[in-house]
Amino acid sequence: MSNAIELDIGFSPCPNDTFIFDALIHQRIDTAPFRFRPQIADVEELNERGFAQKHPITKLSFYAYLLLKDRYDLLDSGAALGYGCGPLLVGRIIGGHDPNSPEIGIVPPDCPAWLRDARIAVPGRYTTAYLLLRIWQGSCGRAEFVRFDEILPGVASGKYDAGLVIHEGRFVYQKYDCRKIVDLGQWWESETGLPLPLGCIALRRDMFRYKEAVETMLRQSVQHAMKNPGASNEFVKRHARELDDQVISDHISLFVNEFTLSLGQTGMRAIEALEERARCQGIL
Repeated sequence: MSNAIELDIGFSPCPNDTFIFDALIHQRIDTAPFRFRPQIADVEELNERGFAQKHPITKLSFYAYLLLKDRYDLLDSGAALGYGCGPLLVGRIIGGHDPNSPEIGIVPPDCPAWLRDARIAVPGRYTTAYLLLRIWQGSCGRAEFVRFDEILPGVASGKYDAGLVIHEGRFVYQKYDCRKIVDLGQWWESETGLPLPLGCIALRRDMFRYKEAVETMLRQSVQHAMKNPGASNEFVKRHARELDDQVISDHISLFVNEFTLSLGQTGMRAIEALEERARCQGIL
């Protein structure tokens, strides 16, 4: 494409992101007059790059987006938002809790004593997972920020008492002899009746003149992926942390849904509820 307007676009290596961006990056749809250059990084690294305004278009955790609203504008398509897709707090043995006992499910509002002083591996300071943990239980536990794919091995080895798992981790934590302590997505849904906003695609505000065009192409890319699920296989598997076909399929099925096409009124209400709760607790 001669004389194309080249734009960097940041997104994670997770299957849901590579799945929805494949058509945009590889021009399986008409992207004229743009050419999009992928900048693939862990979502927390993308959050940090957001504070530096490094990429004109980027994936952000919704927590990071709420902190960056003055610098980035929310796009209607491309979000990871839905039901049954929240982060899980998992552990092996925490203060005498036997991992072979029945799963706790939603923990009562009083933070268990063994969790108050636990070393909790968290996938980033600006992740929505960490924001949810803080909304759920305030400052309980000692958060240690590590890359998301280091959490389960760290909990399994005893380096951490508990871990907040996201992405593919929710499908494989049992392989690490971990048990679910609480499903924060389930807790959120029981509290609000709304889907959980996890991540979004945002446009840097100095690029606002391109918003309508970029939003349209992004939606077309999502639609192409949904209609041609096999087209992105090579791109998805090249970047996936977990290579099992079933894990990849389950991941995409869970995180790519109607809200990925458009946030809609329900999606916007969910984002507003997340912001309101964070502000009420003095987190924002």
